[in-house]
Amino acid sequence: MSDISTLGYVVLNVSDLDQWESFATDILGLQVGQRTDNSISLRMDEREQNILLERGTADDLAALGWEFDTFEALREYVDELRAKDVNVIECDGQVTQSRKAERVFYCIDPEGLRHEFFTGPKIAPLSKPFRSKVLVSGFETGRLGVGHTFCIAQDYPGAVKFATEKLGLRLSDYIRDSETFPGVTVDATFLHSATGRHHSIGLAYMPFPKKMHHLMVQVKSLDDVGLAFDRVRKAGVPVVMEIGHHPNDGMVSFYCAAPSGFAIEFGWGGLVIDDSTWNVRTYSQLDDWGHQQPGK
Repeated sequence: MSDISTLGYVVLNVSDLDQWESFATDILGLQVGQRTDNSISLRMDEREQNILLERGTADDLAALGWEFDTFEALREYVDELRAKDVNVIECDGQVTQSRKAERVFYCIDPEGLRHEFFTGPKIAPLSKPFRSKVLVSGFETGRLGVGHTFCIAQDYPGAVKFATEKLGLRLSDYIRDSETFPGVTVDATFLHSATGRHHSIGLAYMPFPKKMHHLMVQVKSLDDVGLAFDRVRKAGVPVVMEIGHHPNDGMVSFYCAAPSGFAIEFGWGGLVIDDSTWNVRTYSQLDDWGHQQPGK
């Protein structure tokens, strides 16, 4: 089966574009590429768009954009999905244009999550380089993709099966933690794509009202994590978890509340997997240190 290269973009359905624009640029350090009455393109690098905000009422994840290096690889992948009885549809011109890509297909998984498959991301002109208002380094994107999402599955075993057996994502590891959150056992599976970011998606069943628990963006400097944490506190953005370290992906990060109610993980130092040497492990805790909930 053709391999997904990486998680190339994320589409979010948001109710307050103005609040999101301020949060994304002044707190997280992204750049607005384009704004319309009903959408905002957010940039993290040389691409015209890495995250798309679409006006709506869900305030949740709307789509994951899985990238392929060539149209031939994308076409082969779509044919293989259809052979597995997955209903894959090519997006119309309006959607393809909004994704700033050459070709886009999509399917809906059993959890109702929209997976988009694309090739040909648009690169911004040299006259319009990526510039952040606040970062001292930059975002860790490129071949590793936009970051990762951590999604909530009502049928957790079924969601993992679809992601591995249908989508072809690769198993990174597991975390089964019954101590971090009193009365709640977190059972999570982490999955990666061909370019090896430790995980492009995590799946779990846990009490949470949205499809997505958090979106992670990664920076190239640990200083940028500390500076962002200071900005969050100064601006009064709710901190979900303070700075800490995950044992499985090696990320040093903190979590804050986005305007839509899910969390943003802002991190540095995540592992890149080499499948030829990687061993799948099961961890018993979410965090090695830190990541305390404020006031606890």
